[in-house]
Amino acid sequence: MPDVPESMEAPAAGRIAGRLDAVRRRIARAAEAAGRDPAAVRLIAVTKTVAPPRIAEAIAAGITEVGENRVQEARLKHAGVPPGVRWHLIGHLQSNKAALAAQLFDTVHSLDSQRVGAALARHRDPARGPIQGLLEVDFTGIPGRTGVPPEGAAELLRGLTGHPGLSLAGLMTIAPFGDPATARDCFRRLRELRDRLRGELGVELPELSMGMSDDFEIAVAEGATMVRLGRVIFGERPAAGVGPPG
Repeated sequence: MPDVPESMEAPAAGRIAGRLDAVRRRIARAAEAAGRDPAAVRLIAVTKTVAPPRIAEAIAAGITEVGENRVQEARLKHAGVPPGVRWHLIGHLQSNKAALAAQLFDTVHSLDSQRVGAALARHRDPARGPIQGLLEVDFTGIPGRTGVPPEGAAELLRGLTGHPGLSLAGLMTIAPFGDPATARDCFRRLRELRDRLRGELGVELPELSMGMSDDFEIAVAEGATMVRLGRVIFGERPAAGVGPPG
């Protein structure tokens, strides 16, 4: 297995199975309180800075889908992670990394330009079928945030339709941190945007990727079909990591 960065070396074995059980119970309670089937919510374990042995521990405890923020970090880990899991790219993707991302990942949650989507489709091996793509939508307007503004989502979807190597599956967003009411509004707006796009464009967009360790129960209540959880499964990350928390 290729060497991994020092920050990804495995610490002492944690209580990953117990944490996963607790998280699944929380997802189930949130779904049932909203009148939803808990089985409709997929748990993606965010493995940024997590070493392959701990990822394998999570897989042994039932995880079937893992999410990475960086293409290069995922490349380093692939050989050391048991086969059979689905790989999700949840971090921002630049077009110069699209060829590698098309090889490594099954789903990309962060489409925010026609250029990146077209590059993913162009480099996808037809034998593997289309790569699944979600549009990242930003409702915050916070400087430095990635994602297309909601008013640009329809145009981007139209531009990405028709690429044989890309299957458009839904929308993703990241809520502002620290304010449950604002997070709920963000998740509600993503669901409503998806519903409008369904009517306007005649597309299904079944997936809503929203909710992380601090707000996933709110996201489930508002219709999330994918929650992206790292810290509540693996514990706190090293301070050197960048990007939004999981």
